[in-house]
Amino acid sequence: MTVTKHVDPSVVSLLQEKVKSIKTRKGAIYLVGPIRLPVNLMGETILFQWYCWLNCDEATEDMGRIIAKLSSANLAEYQQSSVLVHGDFQNADHALIRFHSICHTGDIFGSKRCDCGYQLKQSLKHIAEHGAGALFYLANHEGRGIGLFSKALAYILQENGYDTVDANLKLGFADDERNYSDAIEVLKALRTKPVTLITNNPRKLEALRAAGLDVEDRVQLWGDVSEYNEKYLKTKIERSGHLNEGNGCCDND
Repeated sequence: MTVTKHVDPSVVSLLQEKVKSIKTRKGAIYLVGPIRLPVNLMGETILFQWYCWLNCDEATEDMGRIIAKLSSANLAEYQQSSVLVHGDFQNADHALIRFHSICHTGDIFGSKRCDCGYQLKQSLKHIAEHGAGALFYLANHEGRGIGLFSKALAYILQENGYDTVDANLKLGFADDERNYSDAIEVLKALRTKPVTLITNNPRKLEALRAAGLDVEDRVQLWGDVSEYNEKYLKTKIERSGHLNEGNGCCDND
């Protein structure tokens, strides 16, 4: 026998206007926000508006039903991504966006094996200085989409001579397993005007344009080069096709 949980109507009322349902072919994306989020960015507190989204196989506008289902689900098994929005992202004539793939080792621990932590902080800095923009933090993109455990296996292969591309391939994955469809749907819900994408990765540009979005410009983001990540950065350019337009990144030969 299935027991239907009762959800306090006052709670439903508080949350109703803060949750948006975005219908997809497989169900719906539930986007919650905006939520005021003051962020410590390089010693300065910058105010962002935070959104979080969850991809579900059921589409409903019944907020009470959504809450009831969440309380009985193991959400730790789901990947829940975020958006940090700054300024008048919806209406500003020009806005920066960054599709940032989660990097447990770089973003959290400050690993120097990659440039992810640097790119995260610099993207937020660019967006804050520009005045309007959004950083999409994509939780299911660890290790270019292969997951944290597989990324650890890939690191062992890298320590034995494989580059980042071959390490993924030897484990049975593609060089890049990432998919941007959910993030694109959320972007469409937050803004319809053109955007400028902060990226070195042409695949992100292609994904946005293939979805019909107007990308008016691109801002490259290189830096934090060291002995620990120089090979990694060269592989991005030479094998993964990342765009390096004469800024001297890794050009020590």
